[in-house]
Amino acid sequence: MAGSTATYAQDGGFFSGFRSLFGKEKVEPVADAVSYKPTVNVPDAPRALRKAITAASKLQSMRKSPPSGAAGLLRRARADVDEITAALYSNGYYAGTIRITIAGRDLDAPDILQAIEAARPAGPVPVQVDVTPGPLFHFGEIKLVDTRNRPLPMAPTLRQLGIEPGADAKSSVILDAEGRISDFYRDEGHAFAKVVDKDVVADHASNLVNVTYMVDPGPAVAFGQVSVSGMEGVKPSFVAERVRIIPGEMFSPKRLADTRKSLLRYEIFSGVRIREGDKLDADGRLPIDVEVTERKPRYIGFGAKYSSTDGSSINAFWGHRNLFGGAETLRLDGQVSWFGQSSEAVPDSNPLGYRFAATFGKPGVLTPIDDLVAQAAVLREVTDAYVREAVTVTAGVRRNYSDQFSVQVGLDFEQAHVQDATGSRDDLIIGVPIEVAYDTTDNALDPSKGIRASGTFEPFAYLGQASAGPMMFKGSLSSYKALDEEKRYILAGRVSAGTIFGADLLDVPPQRRFYVGGGGSLRGYDYQSASPRNAQGDIIGGLSFLTASAEARIKVTDTIGLVPFFDLGAASEDSVPDFGDLKYAAGLGLRYYTGIGPVRLDVAVPLNPEPDDKGYGIYISLGQAF
Repeated sequence: MAGSTATYAQDGGFFSGFRSLFGKEKVEPVADAVSYKPTVNVPDAPRALRKAITAASKLQSMRKSPPSGAAGLLRRARADVDEITAALYSNGYYAGTIRITIAGRDLDAPDILQAIEAARPAGPVPVQVDVTPGPLFHFGEIKLVDTRNRPLPMAPTLRQLGIEPGADAKSSVILDAEGRISDFYRDEGHAFAKVVDKDVVADHASNLVNVTYMVDPGPAVAFGQVSVSGMEGVKPSFVAERVRIIPGEMFSPKRLADTRKSLLRYEIFSGVRIREGDKLDADGRLPIDVEVTERKPRYIGFGAKYSSTDGSSINAFWGHRNLFGGAETLRLDGQVSWFGQSSEAVPDSNPLGYRFAATFGKPGVLTPIDDLVAQAAVLREVTDAYVREAVTVTAGVRRNYSDQFSVQVGLDFEQAHVQDATGSRDDLIIGVPIEVAYDTTDNALDPSKGIRASGTFEPFAYLGQASAGPMMFKGSLSSYKALDEEKRYILAGRVSAGTIFGADLLDVPPQRRFYVGGGGSLRGYDYQSASPRNAQGDIIGGLSFLTASAEARIKVTDTIGLVPFFDLGAASEDSVPDFGDLKYAAGLGLRYYTGIGPVRLDVAVPLNPEPDDKGYGIYISLGQAF
């Protein structure tokens, strides 16, 4: 079993979240509460429509929060008429009828309040909601005209707007198209474009909805002066250098979005607000103000992990988000671990491990898109394959070509003393890693669309006993696809592989060989267990590896989800993966969705285990498996 938690003691966020997860808010009792029992009846309607109407009914969704007095119940019922009407329109039904009765009386009955009071002693007051949807309407004629009712010289196509004759006449489509009209003209430089009015006519004789949009595109304008504001500890020049809005250039919403993204990737900023001027300046250009909101610069946190196979650990950290006024970051980490069992390769070793690290980042070290990232660590690591005591230093410059794509070139240094099945060894490692990352996903902890791709190529000047010449490559590709608009059904997949060539297996330091097994690579198998072994059965690692995972992420409710998954993988002795070594596992996961990301519980079983493999693995963490 494996589990981990990590918390940030800042802004009170964790502790308030903890109370919301495990505590109960005090609920004040409602005076003269009227208990009632609603029944929503939508006969002969499609399932999706019945579900939408039931969801729209406040009588249904708030049934466990009774209103105050008979008048309160009556107000709630009358409000339901508007809510359900909106749900009907949203699904393309414009001729529906709604009848709501309370204690057998219509809402307009003169004695409705007396009837409610008379029904209360017998138990929950019966409330009946009967909805007859009527026919489904479709779109008829769709027109875009200017404020003088003339055709527009430049206009988006109906396909671009997502509204076409013959399609279901959902009111949500009408509203969405209105937003797309404004977006179309703003993308063409018309910053003040807007839909002045719209005429929506439902023809009950033909069951068609005709829509006319009256549009004022406004003039095409250029960007004017850009001002920055909201800085507290960050230098104004830092923000100004990262603004991607160029005065004199044609207005572009993409430039605004790019500016917001470019600033939000720095830890110090919690928000970016971009205000467009409400009128043009003296030069006929549009002024822009970029306002940032800063987080508290300092933070602390702690975490813990337990695993019956990988060991246990506790860690604490302190960080600063704006060390010198240029969004420089510094984080100090301290971790103590306990392997929990004897290392298979070094059975007489002390199971105590530790890691103390300092990580520093400086944005704009060469140009505004170049960031320096560096880390130094002192550590002792205990695994079944080896025990390592080392000093490591990594440093590199990352160029962010866009919000999705970056390239990093750096230096990798390690001086280590390692014990493994072959004895003790001292290894010097010096490499030049080149890393490429591409990410189009929509969420770091719970993506629903896009891909993540990363690759590292590292030639070595020294690689332990292999000396100069070896090269390492590893890469990973993940893809995510939501099958519905509500993102309740998501398919996710990942493939990872790596190889070291130009060196013999035992000349490569044990900590730089490839291992597979455990929650990060192959669930259901012990840590490192799906890796090559020597004649005595000790894990020695390999020169290549291949892993793959597939998941179906299914939300059962807004907060609970199920995830069936399948993993495969293995490490191989040679530089080319041996597909005959592959291990397979399957399992089922449970997700609890919170405001900061899903809490993950996975249970996996090996499908082709070796005699010494355990029968299952349990994994707990924050965020999806990948």
